[in-house]
Amino acid sequence: MHKPLMKIRAALKLLALSVTVVMSMLVSMTSAASTADDVAEGKKLAFDRSKGNCLACHAIEGGDLAGNTGPPMIMMQARYPDRSNLSQQIADPTIRNPNTLMPPFGRHGILTDTEIEKITTYLLTL
Repeated sequence: MHKPLMKIRAALKLLALSVTVVMSMLVSMTSAASTADDVAEGKKLAFDRSKGNCLACHAIEGGDLAGNTGPPMIMMQARYPDRSNLSQQIADPTIRNPNTLMPPFGRHGILTDTEIEKITTYLLTL
């Protein structure tokens, strides 16, 4: 192969690698911004008396007039290492405990799947 063609080929490989790295960084930055927005929206939903109303039963840092019927929302990442288990607990806690006092927010249509995911994102930061 000719040396000029080898140089062009090497330059194209380097360019492709650079584009891949930049695209990866952009996706990561967008994901971080999206996650920060989801955390803020999740907190708002969790504290909203007409939506999640988590404070009615749970103590949550930064929340006023917290209840004590449910466990405090602390160390959530350690308690729910599998995100889907926490989402399922919010959507329908009767699956794991048919005698729970916690309402099935998803099954009863109190919260949408998107709202449940945002609350899950927020709770996993606690």
